[in-house]
Amino acid sequence: MAGAAAVSRESGDIRVMLVGDTAQVGPVLDEHEYDPARLVVVDAQGVVPMDADPRAGLKGAPDCSIVTAARLVAAGEADALVSAGNTGATILTAAQQFGMLHGIRRAALASVYPTESRHGPHRDPFALILDVGATLQADAEDLVGFAVMGSAYSSVISGIQEPRVALLSNGTEATKGTRAIVEAHTQLSRSNLCFAGNVEGLDIPRGTVDVVVCDGFLGNVVLKMLEGVGDVFRDMARDASGRRLQWRIGLSMLGGGLRELRRMTDWKAYGGAPLLGFDQVVIKAHGRSEARALRNAIRVAAKAVRGDLIGRIRDGVSDLGGVQ
Repeated sequence: MAGAAAVSRESGDIRVMLVGDTAQVGPVLDEHEYDPARLVVVDAQGVVPMDADPRAGLKGAPDCSIVTAARLVAAGEADALVSAGNTGATILTAAQQFGMLHGIRRAALASVYPTESRHGPHRDPFALILDVGATLQADAEDLVGFAVMGSAYSSVISGIQEPRVALLSNGTEATKGTRAIVEAHTQLSRSNLCFAGNVEGLDIPRGTVDVVVCDGFLGNVVLKMLEGVGDVFRDMARDASGRRLQWRIGLSMLGGGLRELRRMTDWKAYGGAPLLGFDQVVIKAHGRSEARALRNAIRVAAKAVRGDLIGRIRDGVSDLGGVQ
């Protein structure tokens, strides 16, 4: 609520529709200052719990908040869908309510990750990886589609004119990897994308490219590992600060570096990641999102709409001559 309320008070043209049970949403929203001309509440019946089976949850609540919100977008009453709810339910709802872009066969859930390099004109410490869970098994044509979508998103959101795109593999040679990776390498080498070839796992935190492409199974494992490493470093620093004096002195000397690490690994700075492949903008916010993260997720969605992300993906597919 607080994040949406904050967006309504900012200068600009973003208008927010909060979808949920008005009896519950209204009183909570009234606790925050907001512009009623730029924020409205739309009633919905029920939600899909975070721990629920997505398909069963949607079947049991056909007019729940995520479905109602998606219907508003599909009907042209809203320009983008932002959700911090059940990820599976969000993906299934998008598949049911939206169409797939021509030439894209499967959706991809992308995510940003911290790197030691800087990307784009704004010196962004984050790069993009996709898929991280929407499509567990991907063939060569799927991976090429992911590359097109990731490049378009990086260009629109990060302002990188020609994002460097790479396939995640077990070696940098063109012949390394599964059959799908090898075939995708051949196709991408002939494309108009700024294709950097294959990268290995060690290249991910180094940020040698702007977009890393893989199937959803591998991407989800990598993403969880990156999140875990950041949590471990923060926990270690917290534990050490309560122990010996020498450790506390050492940590104080490393204070600037630790603050930079926290900043780099803070997903709240981005707030949300795109679900790509559909003919509408969909941003999936983290399930633990607080006001700052949701505010940024809404702003990312608005930026994607203004930058014509869907049109950029269509153009990218067209330049390839189609990926099917």
